[in-house]
Amino acid sequence: MKIAIVTDDGKTISAHFGRAQYYSVVTVEDGRVVAQELREKHAHGAHHEHGHNAGGEIHLHEGGNPEAADAHNRMTAPIRDCQVVLSRGMGNGAHMALREAGLQPIITDVREVDEAVRQYVAGELVDHPERLH
Repeated sequence: MKIAIVTDDGKTISAHFGRAQYYSVVTVEDGRVVAQELREKHAHGAHHEHGHNAGGEIHLHEGGNPEAADAHNRMTAPIRDCQVVLSRGMGNGAHMALREAGLQPIITDVREVDEAVRQYVAGELVDHPERLH
């Protein structure tokens, strides 16, 4: 299993999915972290949260902005091999785009990447959908 965590420094979870610079991608096998890497999040300058392009088909969210749909596609492309995405906050459009890409978005109040991964693996990480905006 691979978990993507939005971050600016590889150690703390970003408070906003759309503004984070990187994904810390953690590979978990048999309940243990076996690999961790930092990936660029904003491929081709994407940085807004309103839509998603899946398989060439544009899905429009929050106002029907096709440019935002392309931005979401670029933001999810680097983590298509992951199953879960952790953030401390995100917009409704990004949340929907992640789900449409087959990813499970979790909004946490845990600040540290390592602690959030530990809690997720232990089945203790709490999702806070009320933090969607």
